[in-house]
Amino acid sequence: MTDRRTLRSAAALAVLVLAATGCSTKADTSSDRVGQDGVKMGPGVTGTTITLGALTDLSGVYASLGKSIVNAQQLWVEQTNKVGGICGRKVEIKVKDHGYDVQKGVAAFAEIEPDSAMLTQVIGSPVVAALKQEIDGKKILTLPLGWSSTLLGQNYIQVVGPTYDIDMINAVDFLTRKAGLAAGDRIGHVYFEGEYGENALAGAEYAAKQHGYSIVGQKIKATDTDLGAQVTALKQAGVKAILVSAGPKQSASLVGLAAAQGLTVPVVGSAPTFAPQLLDSAAAPALEKMFYLVSGYPAPSVDTPRMRQLVQDYQAKYPGAPVDSGVVSGWVAAQVAAEALSNACTAKDLTREGIVAAHRSQKALNVLDVPLDFTDAAKPSAYGSFILKPAKSATGGLAVAEAAHEVAATRGYPLPKG
Repeated sequence: MTDRRTLRSAAALAVLVLAATGCSTKADTSSDRVGQDGVKMGPGVTGTTITLGALTDLSGVYASLGKSIVNAQQLWVEQTNKVGGICGRKVEIKVKDHGYDVQKGVAAFAEIEPDSAMLTQVIGSPVVAALKQEIDGKKILTLPLGWSSTLLGQNYIQVVGPTYDIDMINAVDFLTRKAGLAAGDRIGHVYFEGEYGENALAGAEYAAKQHGYSIVGQKIKATDTDLGAQVTALKQAGVKAILVSAGPKQSASLVGLAAAQGLTVPVVGSAPTFAPQLLDSAAAPALEKMFYLVSGYPAPSVDTPRMRQLVQDYQAKYPGAPVDSGVVSGWVAAQVAAEALSNACTAKDLTREGIVAAHRSQKALNVLDVPLDFTDAAKPSAYGSFILKPAKSATGGLAVAEAAHEVAATRGYPLPKG
C-alpha cells in the first residue's frame, strides 16, 4: 500500500545510509571475540557491558509516547543491573532522538549501530522501512515501536505484537457489534500517508470487504492537526463508524469536531492515536463518549499482578509522569530483548547472529499476559487485539473495554509485502 513517493524516498535514504556507514568496520561480525567466560561477543558486547541502541521520538508527533517508552526501558536497565545484569554484564541503552524525521533517523542509526548489540526500539514504521537494507546488512536485531506488516519477513526486524492491519480487522469486527453495522454501510478511515496509515487502511479495507461494507478514506499528513474538512466529508458520506490511524492530536481534533457537528458515531483508533494528556483537553468529553483504542497490549489500568508491579515501579522512579501506552509498549520490547539476550548467553553466543538465533527460538514468550511467537519472521507475533476505552479515572487514562480477541479473518488475510 506504500505510495510511489514513499518508495522513492526510502530508496534514496537507503543510499544515504550506505554512504554514511559503508566504511565502518566496527559492526563487522568477522571481528567477533570470545570473553574469558567462553561467551562469543559481537558489536556492543564486552566482558563487562552489553550496549543497546534506541532510535526514538522525543521532539516530534509522538514525543510524549517516545518519552514514556524510553523511561520504561531505562527502568528495565536499572532493575536488570541491580540483580547483576545479563550474562554477568551490565546493560546500557544509548538513546538518539530523530523527531519522527526519517532522514534524521537514518543519520542516528549510522551513529549508534556500530556499538550496539541490538536495537530495543525504533519509533516509526517509515524510519524502519528506510533502514531495512542496512539492518539486514548489519545483522542487528531491531525491535520497531511501529507495527506495519510491511516490516514482516525480515529476519532481523521483529514487530512485537499484532500489526496495524491485523488490529484494524479486529477493530472492524468490534464496530460491527458496537455500531450494529449491516452490509452496505460505510466506515470512515482517517489515516496518515505512508507505511503506518496505509498499512492500517489495508486491513480495514480487507475486513470491510468481508462484511460488505465500504471504506471512505481520508488521507492526511502528520502535520495536519485541524481535521474539520475530513469530518465534514465523512458526515456527508453518511459513515456509521470511523477508524483513525494517525497521532493523538489528530484523534482529538477528529473526535471533538465530529461531536460538534453531530456525527456521534463510534471511533476506533490505532494504538499510536491516544495519549492520556488528551483527557485534559477540550475534546475529553467526546473522547470518553465516542472513542476506543485497538491495541495489541492491555491498558496500564488492567488489574493483573505483573501490570500492577510495572505501574508501581514506574511511578516510584518517575513520580508524576503519566503511565501511558508508551510505558507498556516500551516495557514489552525490553522484556523481549531481555529474553533474547539471556538465551543467547545460555548458548554462549552474544554475537548479533547469536542474539537473533536465540530470539527466533522463542515460540511462547508471555509478556504482561500477551502471548508472543517469534519463530516465523513472516507472520505477526500475535493476532489478538484489546479494545481500550478512555477513562480519566483509570491509570494511564485507559480502561479495558474488551479483552484481547482475534477474528477468523485475521488468519486468512494476505499480508502486504514490504
